[in-house]
Amino acid sequence: MNILLSPSSGEPIYLQIVRQMRGSILQGELLPGTPLPSIRQLAKDLQISVITTKRAYNELEQEGLIDSVVGKGSFVAGGNQEFIREQRIRMLEDKIKELLEESRSIPVSVDELIDWIRLLENEGGPDK
Repeated sequence: MNILLSPSSGEPIYLQIVRQMRGSILQGELLPGTPLPSIRQLAKDLQISVITTKRAYNELEQEGLIDSVVGKGSFVAGGNQEFIREQRIRMLEDKIKELLEESRSIPVSVDELIDWIRLLENEGGPDK
């Protein structure tokens, strides 16, 4: 797991950890059951306080994204797939809003955007 921290961003360190781990889980980069670094190991790796990593893990646990088992560690939760789906839909909505804002500035109509989406889908996506 690759977490990048920016002390000058204005966002608290624990929230940077939460945001990045949440993103990895929601994007499917961290699959259900995947063991996470221990609180102490993550603190050591990131050169931050154990209290900070504990706060981040607590937040993720409250969101239902990770499970912590005493004596075994923390793992990506597997039982909350509907929540994960809902969060991914919310992320998709944000991207669509960005796309609409950008298309208005060009300007490109919504109908043109839909045509492009269909074209890309028929081609198998932008990578082909």
